[in-house]
Formats: sequence, C-alpha cells, structure tokens
Amino acid sequence: MTFPFRTPDVVTLSIRGSEDIFPVNHIYCVGRNYAAHAKEMGADDRQPPFFFSKSDWAVTSGDVDYPADTNDLQHEVELVIAVGEEMSVFGFGVGVDLTRRDIQGQAKKDSKPWFRGKSFPGSAPVSKIIPLEKRSDYSDLNLVLSVNGELKQSGSCRDMIWSPPEILCELAADVPLQAGDLIFTGTPEGVGPLAKGDQVIAAIPGEVELSFSIL
Repeated sequence: MTFPFRTPDVVTLSIRGSEDIFPVNHIYCVGRNYAAHAKEMGADDRQPPFFFSKSDWAVTSGDVDYPADTNDLQHEVELVIAVGEEMSVFGFGVGVDLTRRDIQGQAKKDSKPWFRGKSFPGSAPVSKIIPLEKRSDYSDLNLVLSVNGELKQSGSCRDMIWSPPEILCELAADVPLQAGDLIFTGTPEGVGPLAKGDQVIAAIPGEVELSFSIL
C-alpha cells in the first residue's frame, strides 16, 4: 500500500550535544500564562490560561520573512517544552511566538479563533533542544529577548500561572500528547512590534540562545 502523493518532510530541530535530531509533531501554546502579560493585553489576569495551536511548518531556526496581511508583527519569548515518549519531558528550548497582532485583535473582537494571527510560515522560531538530562530542573529558568541589542522582554518561569508540570497535566487531559510535540508555555510582559531588518535574540541565559533576523 502506498500514499497517493509524496508525504511532507518531517520538521526537525537540532539537539544540543547530539547528532540526533528532534522530530516536530504538534505545536501547542499556552495563552495568558503570566499575569503581567495578561494585564498588558487588557485581559483579566484572574482568568485561567488556555491553549491554542500552531502548525508544525511554523517552526524555524533561521531568519523569518515579514508575513503578509499584517502591519503589526510582534514578538513573544517563551520557554518551549519538548515532549518525549510516554508523555515524558525530553528537553526544553527557547522560542518566540511571532504574532500578527492586528489579525489576532480582530479575531478577538469577532469571537473567532486566533489561527491566522498565530500560525503562519516562520511564526515559531525555536532554538536547539536541550535534553532534560543536561539540567534536571527547568522551573526556575529566566527568559530574555532583545531587538537590535535593546532588551525588550525579561521574565522568570517562576512567574508562570501554570507551572510546566501543570501545563502538561492540563493539556494531557484534553489531547493525547505524543513524542515530538512542542509546548510553548506562555510569554512574560514586554511584547512589542518587529520590523523588517530587525535582529532578534531570544535566550535562556546560561543555557541556550536563538538569533534571527526579520527579512
């Protein structure tokens, strides 16, 4: 039995310290997982976080073309959890949830899904994956993002509303988590606009860094 057409290539990420590569499956994202970010977006920080998704083809480790149909591309730095076999945590990295904020804003007003605002080619830059065995605890990591050398976002995973273990439990109650899944765990405050020519550096200081340009 054969497929009637060529299947898409598997999207992969590098693994630090290994020649193996991490195969990306589904991408899940947590919205409003930091109270300060919820407030800066005009949302009620007393409401619990929630999930949305991106397509696997949104993942990139390189430069990003400024997307079509938007005049307000924004950055959101996040801890990314890489899921292993049997819903274990394989590792973690740093990612940027790039967002077409104007499209997302209109979707909110119309009570429609955020998909067009959140999922487009290059909307999920992700660093190399750090195997969890390299660092047994990742709940106290810090996140930073700079644009053209100017610090824009700085936060701590300690300030999450749902901790990483809680995120896994909440998500696993709704969907069958599989090896290769990525979970963007939410962004701290300080999100802001990006323009063509901008150089973005996102990092978990002392652990991993991701650098890309907006073309």
